[in-house]
Amino acid sequence: MRIGFFELENWEKEYLGDKISSLGEVEMVDGILSAEHLSTATDYEVVSVFVNSVIDARVLDHLPKLKLIVTRSTGFDHIDLDLCRSRGVAVANVPSYGEETVAEYTFALLLNLSRKVYLSFDRIRETGSFSLDGLRGFDLNGKTLGVIGTGRIGRNVIEIATGFNMKIVAYDPKPNIEYATKMNYTYAPLDEVLAQADIITLHVPYMESNHHLIDGSAFAKMKKGVYFVNTARGALVDTMALVNALRSGQVAGAALDVLEEEGLVKDELNVLSAGKLEGHDLKAVLADHLLIDMPNVIITPHNAFNTGEALRRILDTSVEDIKGFSAGSPVNIVK
Repeated sequence: MRIGFFELENWEKEYLGDKISSLGEVEMVDGILSAEHLSTATDYEVVSVFVNSVIDARVLDHLPKLKLIVTRSTGFDHIDLDLCRSRGVAVANVPSYGEETVAEYTFALLLNLSRKVYLSFDRIRETGSFSLDGLRGFDLNGKTLGVIGTGRIGRNVIEIATGFNMKIVAYDPKPNIEYATKMNYTYAPLDEVLAQADIITLHVPYMESNHHLIDGSAFAKMKKGVYFVNTARGALVDTMALVNALRSGQVAGAALDVLEEEGLVKDELNVLSAGKLEGHDLKAVLADHLLIDMPNVIITPHNAFNTGEALRRILDTSVEDIKGFSAGSPVNIVK
């Protein structure tokens, strides 16, 4: 079997080592796989990619022998799933690798917002000033945290929030009542969660059905001065609506590890040089840049998953996905 691993760091190549030697003919590629970055080889039967790769019709046309795509992530919105199904290409993911990891990062961002940690650090480093002007924060203790999505990551966020003595109200289309009873939190319809929460954090997968789940109407339903955290997927949020909510003071601050059109923002020069802008929302790209320049917004580069422990779990599961498929007993296939 001919296999291509994309977006690998050197340590990942070393870690995979003997783990993949028995899988077949394996090639490890540093770069991403996308229409703008097609592979040199065209005969891969399996490719393993990360979230910066985009698998669309042009990539599938380029790889006519492809049978399996393994994404080293839980989310798979960077892959045209319907098209893969129609062409008989299976897609496997890593359903569980970083529920604690991402939850911890969510609180790292939230504490940066609540105590203005980055602004404090930056002031001393850039100006040498120890002035406290403009650095007053707020306690998490007693605040209401609105958790949108109570899967593995959302539940870990709830457990951490409990340690901060926060009140928790959650929304999930499939509420886990037994867990809510155990952890002493309540479920409510989405509109009620938005209205009650002092801080809102997103932990749901992206699908077309929840594109712009948080839009202008949703922001209007929130408390004035709410804080907003997104470590899930950028396209869950209407970026321009968030910009407007921040400008008006409806949202007091935001911490974002993901952005709508973050792939284009990361690779603007190459995409613009290639002149391939179809399918991209340029308004969202502009809004991303507006967010980056706002003093009450913290943006990090899709970093929530990024610990050594989580990455090793991702690699191990990805290898098992390929082994299972090769043996005729596929695992973690996206339905």
